[in-house]
Amino acid sequence: MAGPYPDEFRQRALRMLSETRPDHKTDHAAIKHVAAKLGVNPETLRLWKKRLDVDEGRQPGTSSEAQAEIKRLRKQVAELEKANEILWSASVSFATELGRPSSR
Repeated sequence: MAGPYPDEFRQRALRMLSETRPDHKTDHAAIKHVAAKLGVNPETLRLWKKRLDVDEGRQPGTSSEAQAEIKRLRKQVAELEKANEILWSASVSFATELGRPSSR
């Protein structure tokens, strides 16, 4: 979870939320209560809770770990595509120097 808040703060906020939840009628009320105590936007706390629920399998969605892997793989694909383009350009250049027409 990237952002302006340290991981320890987020974990503490989520612990407080889980401890406070039984004292409130709804998740929304508990989130507003804890967010006000900590001075964070309730939507921020709601998103942290949603991410935790997905990561722990309580809600469907892509986990943080899977998202990080997808990001890494997309970066790797982009690098490989760039390398392939460079190699293709080099092969066209060498073929031209040898007097062979390019197939592209």
